[in-house]
Amino acid sequence: MALKKINREDLEPLLEGVAILGTGGGGSPDWGRGIILNDFKRGREYTIIDPDEIEDDAVVVSGGIMGSVKTLDRVNLDELLERWEDNFELEVAFREMERELSKKIDYIVPFEMGGLNTPVILSLGARVGIPVLDGDALGRAAPETQMTSFIGHGISLTPMPLVDHVGNVVVVRKTINPVYPDQIGRFIVTRGGGLGANNHYPMSGRQLKNSVIPNTISKAIEIGRSVISARNNSEDPVDVFRKKVSGINIFYGKITEINQEEAEGFYFTKVKLTGLGKDNNSSCELIIKNETMTCWKNGELQIVFPDLLCMLDPKTGRGIMSIELKKNLEVKLVAVPCHDRLREGLKHPAGKIAFSSKRYGQNIKYLPLEELH
Repeated sequence: MALKKINREDLEPLLEGVAILGTGGGGSPDWGRGIILNDFKRGREYTIIDPDEIEDDAVVVSGGIMGSVKTLDRVNLDELLERWEDNFELEVAFREMERELSKKIDYIVPFEMGGLNTPVILSLGARVGIPVLDGDALGRAAPETQMTSFIGHGISLTPMPLVDHVGNVVVVRKTINPVYPDQIGRFIVTRGGGLGANNHYPMSGRQLKNSVIPNTISKAIEIGRSVISARNNSEDPVDVFRKKVSGINIFYGKITEINQEEAEGFYFTKVKLTGLGKDNNSSCELIIKNETMTCWKNGELQIVFPDLLCMLDPKTGRGIMSIELKKNLEVKLVAVPCHDRLREGLKHPAGKIAFSSKRYGQNIKYLPLEELH
């Protein structure tokens, strides 16, 4: 079994990559940097493993931090990291899951790709002494816990231990509606300091191998290295990224109108942009729920979640967070097809409910990016 270490030289490429794949959410890479540097300073080691190498009967779980991206922006990271040395909510949720299962957990897999939620799972693995799967449930970030490839392949979201910022612990043991556990989680988190952690999707190694979006941590590092290299060599970093992921240029423009609202543990944003360059005289509208969900160009639908709509800085290629959006900010939008396993999951009854556009206030049927373009 070959374990791969993530070292100091991987730090910046990883953070660049997960910020882009996070599609506006998944937590700030500044948080990820603080978490990783704190762990390295304390001698913790990050190890990842290819999903195909784990045992079929292994016990695997997922998990992450819950909270609005705006709430996270108000938290003092240094103070939180110090507190986490005594009480790491994600580890508390992990131990609660082991009690629920009456089994030792062998591996953990990130819920999503994001500047916070990928590093925080690497930190959990280092703290509890088990490898992290090189993959995740989405290949991107998503606003709700049920929005995963796992649920679309028949894996139960529950039991789901929840631990909020002030120490309350709740376990959702069974649910009929796949959306319900996330609703409970948001209720708890918004009333418990605005921040919390969960553990979920207990599964076997065989189930994991059939449902995970594979090798996304490695992919994020590769993307980051390419973008950094392009930036340092006066190449167009956005175009380098687009070519690397077989993406489509959707729009280049400047934000002219932005409406934001924080509610129920989410950060809702509607954005209007006016075109620049080749998109001069065009307009674009974006719907964001922590992450980019969909957009229209000149009134025509361009992309539907869970395909990726990456928001990039035109000059640096850096992934832009939804909380960073403001009037007159220039943005390039690049669309990327989501993984086939995620698309397969959309056909499952639970997947249809989990990924419904009604979850972000729309009534749009999912159409693959390739059909729209």
